[in-house]
Parts: sequence; C-alpha cells; structure tokens
Amino acid sequence: MKPRVAVVGAGWAGLAAAVELAGWADLVVYEAGRGPGGRARCAGKDGARFDNGQHILLGAYAECLRLMRTVGVSPESALRRLPMQWLRDGGLRLRCPHLPAPLHVAAGLLLARGVSWTDKWKLARALDGLRRSGYRLERDLSVEAWLAAQGQSAALRRDFWQPLVASALNTPLPRASMRVLASVLRDSLGAAREASDLLLPALDLSSLFPDPAWRWLGERGAALRAGGRVASVEMKDGRPQVDGTEYDAVIVAVAPYHAKDLLAEPALRESVAAYRYCPIATVYMRFDRSPRLPAPMMGVSGGTADWLFDREALCGEAGWLAAVISAPAAGVYLAGDWVHPDYPATLEGAARSGVAAAAAVKRDLQVEQ
Repeated sequence: MKPRVAVVGAGWAGLAAAVELAGWADLVVYEAGRGPGGRARCAGKDGARFDNGQHILLGAYAECLRLMRTVGVSPESALRRLPMQWLRDGGLRLRCPHLPAPLHVAAGLLLARGVSWTDKWKLARALDGLRRSGYRLERDLSVEAWLAAQGQSAALRRDFWQPLVASALNTPLPRASMRVLASVLRDSLGAAREASDLLLPALDLSSLFPDPAWRWLGERGAALRAGGRVASVEMKDGRPQVDGTEYDAVIVAVAPYHAKDLLAEPALRESVAAYRYCPIATVYMRFDRSPRLPAPMMGVSGGTADWLFDREALCGEAGWLAAVISAPAAGVYLAGDWVHPDYPATLEGAARSGVAAAAAVKRDLQVEQ
C-alpha cells in the first residue's frame, strides 16, 4: 500500500515536492488560492492578467529546468536564453561573450563600459578572491561589511553590487548575508559558462511551470484541492493531521507568514514568527507604442525602479513594460478611488483602497517590530 502524503501549498516548492512524490505516494495537494503558483504565477481577471512579480532564471537552475521538462514544458521554447549581461542605463554596461568560464567574465569586465579601469581591477580582484576561496567564507558577515573589506568603490556598489544583491537576495546591503551571496555567485559566475546565462520567461509564470505541473499531477491520480485554506497541521498520537485528516507525512510548503498560523508546534511557530521580510514591487506600464528597450532586461540608475523588462520583446505583450522595485522602504502607501485594481473610481473603490492601505500598514509595521 502506498503511503498517504499531503502537500500544503501549491507554489513552486509544493509543486516540486508533489511532482517528486507522484506515483510513489497516495498524494493530496492543498492550495488556498484558486490556482497554483504561489508568489510566482499569473493572476488577475479577463484581460487584466499579470505575473505577480518579474522572475528570471539562471542556467544554473538545474532543478527548475528538470522539473519543467518532467511536466512537459520545454525550457528551450519557454525561456529566452541570453549570455550574462549587466546593462544599466546611465551606469555599468557589461556583456559576457561566449567563452569558457572564467574567461567569459574576465572578457566581459575588460570590455565593460561605464566603469573606470581602477574599478574594473577592484571588481575583478574581489570576484577572483571569492573564486580562489571556493566561494567559502570562514564566518558570515553582511555584504556591506565584505564590500568595505574588499575596497569596492561607491560607483561599484551603486551600479553592480547593490542591484545584484537586490535582484538575487531582495535585501539591503547592510542586512544581506555574504555567505548566501557567495553561494549564488558560485553556482552562476563560478560554474560553467552556460550556468551564468540569463533565462527570461517567454511565457507567463503560470504557464512556465505551475499550470502544467497541476495538470500533470491530476493526470497521475493526485487529489488536487484548490480554493480552500488549511486551518491546522498538527500531530495526534504520533501521526500528522491536516484539518483532522490523518496522513503518513505532511509537507508544509507555504510562506512563513502563513506557516506561523498553521503550525501547532510552539517551537516551530516561534522560529517562523522571527522571520523578517523585505517587500518587492512590480509596476506594469502600458504605452500606445512600444518603447522597445535596447535589451529585454535593462537596469536603471538613479531612479526608483531597479530593472525594466520589455514584455513585448519577451512575451509578445504589445506596449507593456514591467518595472521592478526591489527591497523598497515600506513607509508610504497609496489610497484613493483610482488605486484599487479591481474596482472603478467610486466611493466603494475609494473605501476599499483605504482599507487595503491600512491593512498593509498594519502588516508591515507588525513585521518590523
């Protein structure tokens, strides 16, 4: 008899676990939303559907690529592969050519524009020092402290390190872990040349993996239960239960701010409640005529946004740009009849936007305490 296993949460983590268990276990997948994907899916109504974030992949993302193929998605057609490039309007412009690693990075730095020769040397020396250490640190420290020890200039911090850390870790330099960043650099710039390639989605995020995985699981007999939030996961007589239903094992694959209300074990609840978060925002802008950026993905120096994505070049969405603001300071919130995404400019729309803004303030200030 197959073991009975529940997966709570059908984001990318929960779906990955479910795909690995399909056929081996009698599987039940719970999802609070109406569809799978979690924080990397396409959401909205009718003609107003947008990815809830502008995610990118790297050539080093071996598990993502393997799982996509498992559920019938071809990464070669679903993702646009570009050599590692760092293009920032008004700042550093770097493209890594098709050369074996680490020559591709060295050549990219040598030919980079918008950066002094002194800074090129400092950046190359810092990256090479990481490579020679095997991307290991004797002790963890903040990225800010590590950059100071490496003598990185203000220009390098502004145009290279800050946007890199914001994109990879979504955390400000003083709080970001250098040990975690080193792992990211090890698996990208420190691996084979193909590992550092940028893989930009040419499909919406739901089509990239969540929707195909959901269908694939259903075809293999998994019980898929969407549209209802699980209230509790607890142990009873040595066996895990989901809302009173007993299983041999339960995988909880939800965001930590949901997990703290879901788990019954006090120690786990306390640990999860200690997590702190940085917001990330994606603003979609539509133009009558496509702006057509110089590249599908461009950095911006000196503005609010960190990155711009040409949705027309990537996904065929005519006239659309996506602007990503990583780790913004959550201090100013918008409210007004013009703000609510699903309601017209009426008194009800104004009221709903005000309620939503107040809820956001309460949530963010509670997290910071």
